[in-house]
Amino acid sequence: MQIVNALTSTLASTARGWRGTQAARKSRQPEKMLKLYEYEGCPFCRLVRETLTELDLDAVIHPCPRGGTRWRPEAERIGGRQQFPLLVDDNTGRTLYESSEIIAYLRENYGEGRNRNAGSPGALAQVGANAATALRGFAGLSARGANGSGPSELLELYSFESSPFSRIAREALCELELAYVLRNMGKAVKADMGPPWVRAKFFPDTPVQGRNRKRMIELTGRMQVPYLIDPNTGTAMYESADIVRYLRQTYGG
Repeated sequence: MQIVNALTSTLASTARGWRGTQAARKSRQPEKMLKLYEYEGCPFCRLVRETLTELDLDAVIHPCPRGGTRWRPEAERIGGRQQFPLLVDDNTGRTLYESSEIIAYLRENYGEGRNRNAGSPGALAQVGANAATALRGFAGLSARGANGSGPSELLELYSFESSPFSRIAREALCELELAYVLRNMGKAVKADMGPPWVRAKFFPDTPVQGRNRKRMIELTGRMQVPYLIDPNTGTAMYESADIVRYLRQTYGG
């Protein structure tokens, strides 16, 4: 089952042309963290998350899967309707719907160079995003098994959008309606392309680039995603299967 799970997640990334892998070396970091109300299986939300990775931006993710009751009402109070994605930027006081508008806004306000001027995803991107959702069997689309009001402190996930194993962990967080800080670890240099052993074998002396990649090296001595930190229980762990099991045992109904 784990092999099939990993395979379909890899195919989902392939359907999107592995967008959400590479990160900008430079970006304008907001003083206050962005907030994104979304759900993992939503194709339009996927396009926004890809942009967050590519601009090297972190965000507080408020999962709003279909049938969810934890964050959907809050999103409606903020924006007036239950429509996703919904971006809240407390740095500028802006609240935006529509993936194309959110992406253009993020690039204009936080991008640098080519990343600032890149165009919005077109119809082909939306086809790929829908295909990615279907390939995952619509995981991360509906609420499933959430228990109570959730933890008091935000969880933290080191991830990047196209990572097949990170997606599996994000789907579980979404289905359980667990809010978390998304720490994007997009790949800023060619040495990081491919699995971690490629860097270790062929590029051992290449300096680590990227805010969160440097932070993870300092924290753990490794660069591997997904990496979950739960301050509520003092838990920190790698491996998507272990993370999913932990989340469902700790916060599932």
